Amino acid sequence: MIEIAKEYRVALPAWIEDELAAVPGVIADREERMHLVHRLADRNWREGNGGPFAALVAERDTGRIVSVGVNVVLASGVSSAHAEVVALGLAQTALGGWDLGAAGLPAHEIVVNWRPCIQCYGATMWSGVRRLVVAGEGPELEEITTFDEGPLGDDWAGQFEARGIDVVHDVLRDEALEVFRSYRKAVDDGGHVVYNARGGTQ
Repeated sequence: MIEIAKEYRVALPAWIEDELAAVPGVIADREERMHLVHRLADRNWREGNGGPFAALVAERDTGRIVSVGVNVVLASGVSSAHAEVVALGLAQTALGGWDLGAAGLPAHEIVVNWRPCIQCYGATMWSGVRRLVVAGEGPELEEITTFDEGPLGDDWAGQFEARGIDVVHDVLRDEALEVFRSYRKAVDDGGHVVYNARGGTQ
């Protein structure tokens, strides 16, 4: 009989509990929700779990926090374990289903510290959230961190809107860029791994 792996596990790092210990269950202010995301993203790379990325899922209208996620690619050894995927998966687990927009549920939003990569773009679109809140978009993330975010089209936000998912741009953008710059300095100093798809014939 062929021997194959039958499951894999992606989990939040233990330090998340410390970071959330004093955080209220409801964060009504959008900028405060993004500030929490930036704080988690900054600690995440410093702890060595993965890149400088974090996300949270909240009830859109109340600000009740449903889940948080950080990038745990390095910690888990799973290339798809991006912050949005982790946050969405934990929210779906907590609420008992794949559709965060299902009948009887409040509308949900995901808050992310930059425009999603191509993988997380699809994961967000199919998750059932009704709003995507991003700190920023554009080439700065890739220029600063050297991460390859993939070939996302110029109409990326319009495609969300066409599917009933509002997009809110530029929430604490400068704060996001500061996290990325701190990460890049550590990479240049030789302390962190940037994991990317293989380009060309590599």
